[in-house]
Amino acid sequence: MNPNPPHHRSDLVRIATLAMAERGLEPEFTARVERELATITGPGHETGPDIHDLTALLWCSIDNEDSRDLDQLTVCEPLEQGVIRLWVAIADVDVLVKKGSAIDEHALTNTTSVYTSARIFPMLPERLSTDLTSLNFAEDRLALVTEMVFNADASLAGATVYRARVRNQAQLDYDAVSAWLDGDAALPAAAAAVPGMEAQLRTQDDLAQRLRVRRRAEGALELETFQPRAVFDGEQVVDIRQQVQNRARQLIEEVMIATNGCTARYLAGRGGTSLRRVVRSPERWQRIVAMAEEYGETLPTEPDSKALEAFLAKRRLADPLRFPDLSLVIVRLMGSGEYVVETPGGPPTGHFGLAVRDYTHSTAPNRRFPDLITSRLLKAALADQAPPYSNAELADLALHCTRQEDAAQKVERRMRKSEAALLLESHLGQRYDAIVTGSTTDGIWVRIFTPPAEGKLVRGKTSLKVGDKVHVKLVATDVERGFIDFATID
Repeated sequence: MNPNPPHHRSDLVRIATLAMAERGLEPEFTARVERELATITGPGHETGPDIHDLTALLWCSIDNEDSRDLDQLTVCEPLEQGVIRLWVAIADVDVLVKKGSAIDEHALTNTTSVYTSARIFPMLPERLSTDLTSLNFAEDRLALVTEMVFNADASLAGATVYRARVRNQAQLDYDAVSAWLDGDAALPAAAAAVPGMEAQLRTQDDLAQRLRVRRRAEGALELETFQPRAVFDGEQVVDIRQQVQNRARQLIEEVMIATNGCTARYLAGRGGTSLRRVVRSPERWQRIVAMAEEYGETLPTEPDSKALEAFLAKRRLADPLRFPDLSLVIVRLMGSGEYVVETPGGPPTGHFGLAVRDYTHSTAPNRRFPDLITSRLLKAALADQAPPYSNAELADLALHCTRQEDAAQKVERRMRKSEAALLLESHLGQRYDAIVTGSTTDGIWVRIFTPPAEGKLVRGKTSLKVGDKVHVKLVATDVERGFIDFATID
């Protein structure tokens, strides 16, 4: 099961490309897309009284250090008595990617960018997503802006949406901003170079933390998912690191949740149909109740996100080591997110995990097709034009986007297994501390901590339950299939 010579990054690219095709996703752009791309000579340029000039505001982007497909910018203004005005700018991808074009058809096929450590499969050609439709540093770009005013208690006082021209004044990354906010590092140089940016970031962080406290009080679930990512040195995988939730990620998460809510309500207020992102009230709630009872906790008989969040917060404090595995169980029992069509006056489904009623995906049009759909719906509403999609089209798109997003997530999960197997294939016989993460009729699964990787127990103890700590030895790996096998050590 351990071929010679060992695998390399190029093998992961090959495996990922095959996995894309097997899941009904297109790993490559067609010649027709490339020909159409060649006709695009520069970023979108439109003028008119409906496009505000906001290029002078202190906009910044905060994303992963290696991200080049920048979808959003943020800026804020403190007002009196703790009130804060927040602007969020979202890239106007539609200005270059028109409905029905070859580029649009490819994006419609995949519906999302697929992120694997060895290779990214972008939804849009990189000349667009990382350049001409990206909100890049020091470049004027067209955007859809949501302007929000929040009271001192983080309640929303009002919001509006309009088109604008914006300019990114500082391109920042999560880890550097978070380290500064936590007092562990200096203000990032890109922010320090812009007068007023330090105060900007402090105010945005303050608002985000207030929004976070308010959402949690309303029942938003604070989960910790297991998302390791391979680190490369050339062709070699040299490490696997778990993505850590930090204060800067929370900042962007909170303001994007707020933006998505305002977008949904804006379309509803204009009498328009929208494509909503929902997580339904869990049908398997009784299984969640039974699981809580195993920890000596009692949950209500009917789904209650506030009670569930209180239980999760208690477990995070009591057993942080096992909390990611508990989070995964909760996510599976709640069920996957999906896209649905919501018509004016229709009953809202809402998002159980976020504890919000009105929610759409609108903040990442370079990376997700539903966000591009929403952008087009917003632009039509702003221009008092007929919607670009009929209700029947939106219903078909909702099902298709849900299905393709699920396929993309399966590719990403599949590749995380192969990445871990590649790193570990040269460590056969090594011993690790582990925790049992799954026990079914198909077998027992364990997670080791350093590096963070999951595999199957193929030998040793069988009387194990989820949460047990064990000592294991690595006995086999299979990079091609993403298998990692362990045996318990007495």
